[in-house]
Amino acid sequence: MNPFIVAAEVEESTQDAFDRLRRTHFPPERNRLAAHLTLFHALPGDALGDVLDAVRRACARPAPTAEVTGVRSLGRGAALVVASPGLKAARAAVAGDFTGRLTRQDAHGFSPHVTVQNFVDPAVARATVAALSAELTPWEFTVTGLAVHRYAGGPWDRVEGFSFGPR
Repeated sequence: MNPFIVAAEVEESTQDAFDRLRRTHFPPERNRLAAHLTLFHALPGDALGDVLDAVRRACARPAPTAEVTGVRSLGRGAALVVASPGLKAARAAVAGDFTGRLTRQDAHGFSPHVTVQNFVDPAVARATVAALSAELTPWEFTVTGLAVHRYAGGPWDRVEGFSFGPR
């Protein structure tokens, strides 16, 4: 059974900025998704109720703020680095419900980022990282919720989203 992905939902102006950068830098033939900030890449596909319950509980807290703080190389791509203690706390709450059931990738830790480029020649990626780093002005935004998606072999199928509480 295909796994579940959990991604942050952000305020509209920030999502628009992320999407604009992704459309500009991501190879169009491989760009099947909107820009996203993934918290979990593969929660158990046979545990829908557990996943929804854990995410719902994590969203009972106030909406966290976050900040784009820099640009990171992915080797063959570039990502915006995101700092958010509140988002990390929400992710840790969900992770705690899946102790022993997380994939190696999801158990390894959480380094919040938004991939705006991938699958390019390393020289192209280095140039993108340099250009984005030179023009980046850090900005704060609000994480409005968390969405659960089912991985569908490329695209994601949204299952349900939950809003964080008021700040």
